[in-house]
Amino acid sequence: MRMGGVMLAAIVLSGFLMCGCGGGSTGGGGVANPVGPTPAPAAATPTVTASTSNGAENGASIVSLATTTANATIYYTLDGSVPTSPGPSTSSQAYVAPILISSSITVKAIAAASGYTNSAVASQAFTQSIPSGTLVWSDEFSNASSANAQPNPATWTYDIGTDCCGNSELETYCAWASTTGPCNPASPNAYVGTDGYLHVVAQQPTAGAATYTSARLKSQGLFSFMYGRIEARMMLPESQGIWPAFWLLGDNIPSNPWPACGELDVMEHIDGSNPPLYAGGTPQGYDWYQSSIHGTSLNAGQPNHPAGFSGSAWHTYGMIWSKGQVQYYIDSPSNVYETFTPSSQAGTWPFDQGPEFVILNLAVGGTWPGNPDSTTVFPSTMLVDYVRIYAN
Repeated sequence: MRMGGVMLAAIVLSGFLMCGCGGGSTGGGGVANPVGPTPAPAAATPTVTASTSNGAENGASIVSLATTTANATIYYTLDGSVPTSPGPSTSSQAYVAPILISSSITVKAIAAASGYTNSAVASQAFTQSIPSGTLVWSDEFSNASSANAQPNPATWTYDIGTDCCGNSELETYCAWASTTGPCNPASPNAYVGTDGYLHVVAQQPTAGAATYTSARLKSQGLFSFMYGRIEARMMLPESQGIWPAFWLLGDNIPSNPWPACGELDVMEHIDGSNPPLYAGGTPQGYDWYQSSIHGTSLNAGQPNHPAGFSGSAWHTYGMIWSKGQVQYYIDSPSNVYETFTPSSQAGTWPFDQGPEFVILNLAVGGTWPGNPDSTTVFPSTMLVDYVRIYAN
């Protein structure tokens, strides 16, 4: 009887303790308290780095954005000179390339990535009082060596391949030192010569064969700018089916495909003095070039032919780009021959949405100039003395 009583007391006490422990994690109804999900971490706030490398000068800066969060996208705004203006969101421009800054402006940026909340806003104000007309960036294509040199790889990369970019062009675009046939590193299609000019060369590797090589240099992913005056001093080849061009495309082309990204054609030139019928109806019978703008349902531009103009002579082809306006000129910024504004054109105006990158190329054939023929000269070379950008 004594031992049995002890055992019974132990059992009762054990049951009491078990109920007491359970009471700490259940309410009166016996339901467990919910445990919330672990909050997602915030992406790392972008850093804003300003540099005078890669051609910036006279007080201008090239601004780069970065974040330590893997696979994050950086979104940014260029908010004028007001630091309190609204910040960026994931609907803002996505950062893809360093940006030339040559005016008083505030750069704001956030980072966004899957599995993270958006970062805090990085903000940096630039208070640059650079007079209008000041040279703020250039590539002078200098070469002090005794051999042909690679165009500056910090500024220029390449589109490559056969008909890489539409227009039914015939050439294979070749990068510097490419060994992929028909490209030949011993005979480059783009190089800085010992004469201090950029040479962009269209070649026919085998005489009489319908195989052509050329080059299409671009600053995409390396350098871009928004607003300013850009010009290039150039000497153009003039031959049937040869199509030199100096132009720009929006940085946002990966997420906003052409034409919505915006295209600014500073200079396109075809076939010397006798363009084919489909280049404007009846051959004009004089040498001309064309500047134009393109966007969604937006196409504008007319051939220009100054008195005595020859594309085979040196000329400076330029564009003045400001908010709500694009102007084109030849030889002097005082010699504007075309002006475009949102109100003067139908379609969607894309030229205030963000920076653009620069392209220099020499096409062979295509829907505009037509194909080469027996009169076409190979090699044909486009020479570029410089590309310069000035503050507005």
